[in-house]
Amino acid sequence: MELRSLRYFIAVLEAGSLSRAAGALYVAQPALTAQIKKLEIELGTQLFERSHVGVTPTAAGLQLYQDARKLLSDASAMRERLQRAPGGPEGSVTIAVPFLLASLLMGPVLAKLKQLHPRIRVFVLDDLSLMVRKAMVERRADIGILVDTDDINGLDVKPFVREPMFVCGHDADGVVAAMTVQPAARSRKKGSAAATLRPELPFARAVGLPLVLQSRRFSIRAQVEHCAADLGLELNIAHEHDSARVIRSLYLAGAGFTFTPACSLGDAPPGGKHWLVARVVQPDLARTYALATPSARAPDPATQAVMTVLVDETRHMIASGRWEAEFLLGRRRAQGTEAAATKP
Repeated sequence: MELRSLRYFIAVLEAGSLSRAAGALYVAQPALTAQIKKLEIELGTQLFERSHVGVTPTAAGLQLYQDARKLLSDASAMRERLQRAPGGPEGSVTIAVPFLLASLLMGPVLAKLKQLHPRIRVFVLDDLSLMVRKAMVERRADIGILVDTDDINGLDVKPFVREPMFVCGHDADGVVAAMTVQPAARSRKKGSAAATLRPELPFARAVGLPLVLQSRRFSIRAQVEHCAADLGLELNIAHEHDSARVIRSLYLAGAGFTFTPACSLGDAPPGGKHWLVARVVQPDLARTYALATPSARAPDPATQAVMTVLVDETRHMIASGRWEAEFLLGRRRAQGTEAAATKP
């Protein structure tokens, strides 16, 4: 396998057409087609579905695209290192993050990394929590933020952050707001910002609302289902869709309520008399994140630099109140275990 073949493959995937890619690369289309075919033979799998309108990547093609971009970036970084004097950590680092958390956390992290370590290239895999875990197990990411995970063979997993879950939705007539209670001030836990005094809604009442949720393969739905089953309750599902954008559009349109973690509260509209955000209690519904790295090797300087910025920015966001969560990293394992035990 040659780096040139990977560059050609990336060009074809991004162009969506062999003819357009050939024009951009200044390569004859038959020669480009032959290179792609040779790559498919070498890998033993089909990379593209061909049609009269162009090409679309297969699942294997999408996987190769992620890996090839990182490989070419590593090759470029290696070339640059050999051509200039050292000046701080450099290289490529891949972070796997649940997509709900990515919108809150990765912007500040990447901006700070660009400022402090401009020679580090960061690739972000934002996906379902299950796929984040899979990326770490398959060694396709150097750092992962896992959801509700204690230990995985081959990974160094440390408790990172715990955040509460909320019910959000358009409460036009105020009926749901009348079900909530105003909490007393919560004591501030070590590693967390002063608690925001939001109304609270018992879980049993929350699941009786018309709900707009994703399917059971998503971690939030699975957690809600598990808690409801333990309490002998059934969910009142009004709409079920896998697309997070569709779910958001539905609850913004007043079609129902949804469960959401604290990290995604910023995606909700500004508070108003018709918009409800209530913390789920009785039991407290929470989501715990763990920071994971491969245990077989020590992090290289670039990965260590990225981890340091990731941890510092997370701690700052929680301490400043931008993220309603509790910082767990560095606490004794027993405390982390005790916190997890309070979850349904």
